[in-house]
Amino acid sequence: MMEETLHHTEHIPQWKKDEIKSIKDLINTYPLFAIAGIGGIPAKQFQIMRRELKDTAVLRVSRNTLINRALDEATEDIQKMNDFVELQTALIFTEENPFKLYKILEQSKTPSPIKAGTVAPKDIMVEKGPTSFPPGPILGDLQSVGIPAAIEQGKVVIKENKVVAKEGEVVSSKLAAMLARLEIHPLEVGMNLRAVYESGFIFTPDVLEIDENKYFNDISVAFQRAFNLSVNASYPTKANINILLSTAFIKSQSLGLSAEILEPDMMDKLISKAHSQMVSLATAASAKDESVLDDDLNEIVGARKESAESSNDQKSTDEVIDTEEKKEEEEDESEDSGMAGLGSLFG
Repeated sequence: MMEETLHHTEHIPQWKKDEIKSIKDLINTYPLFAIAGIGGIPAKQFQIMRRELKDTAVLRVSRNTLINRALDEATEDIQKMNDFVELQTALIFTEENPFKLYKILEQSKTPSPIKAGTVAPKDIMVEKGPTSFPPGPILGDLQSVGIPAAIEQGKVVIKENKVVAKEGEVVSSKLAAMLARLEIHPLEVGMNLRAVYESGFIFTPDVLEIDENKYFNDISVAFQRAFNLSVNASYPTKANINILLSTAFIKSQSLGLSAEILEPDMMDKLISKAHSQMVSLATAASAKDESVLDDDLNEIVGARKESAESSNDQKSTDEVIDTEEKKEEEEDESEDSGMAGLGSLFG
């Protein structure tokens, strides 16, 4: 048995040995490598994708047996990537993070017509509306594949939205041809990322596919809630320190005013408060006996009374004006209604 294994190893072509070594060197050189499916990609489009990735990653296509051999000779955690080597496979080596690589590959995909015999990857819908086709045999062709069509104003139109193939169904040749004529491209052609290896971890598409808008909104909401919590708990941070200082200053001012603490910064407010209390007390005393106040206090109290009366008079005037305007509107409506009644009497 040992002799057979040795004999077999000795006859591995040199180009295969070189390919295996090259793949191993790339795995050891780059912090991240991925396995992607490349089935169904036209050669021209694949070359375009290779050029677009040139500054971001190294794209390597090799036989699956050689890829398996290179992975088998790597560390144990890298060997697990063998589970994703199947059908037509490409290796991608890069220094980008897994999420960015996934996004780059998804954005590189382009819409493509579906071929006869292909399984629909999702529900294929034909939307209602006009087409560019003139009346003719096309009408029968559309109806024969289940598309509700009719002729309106000299053009063929689709009468309603119609799912012509459900997810998982095989697309017939007639339907595939009609979808191509309608320029409906249900497929997305491009590399399908199967797995990414980085620092001992394997990431699959279900982990890498994230809704960026929702992700950023969640972060924004979390930040706002954390900020509110830190402010309410008086927990100082770089983000909330100005708010906390402002709140503390306002509270200290209120406390100083309520407790009548004689501090230089409080004197103006305390004097204003004392003056207001003094005027209120003088007004109450004057209501009982005007003689108890001296001339200065009588003048101050009188000015306050005049200000209050002027304010009340203005309020009353505004209420009268509003009442009169409302009454005039009601009279106008009544007159209009009466004129309408006379008009109906005299035809």
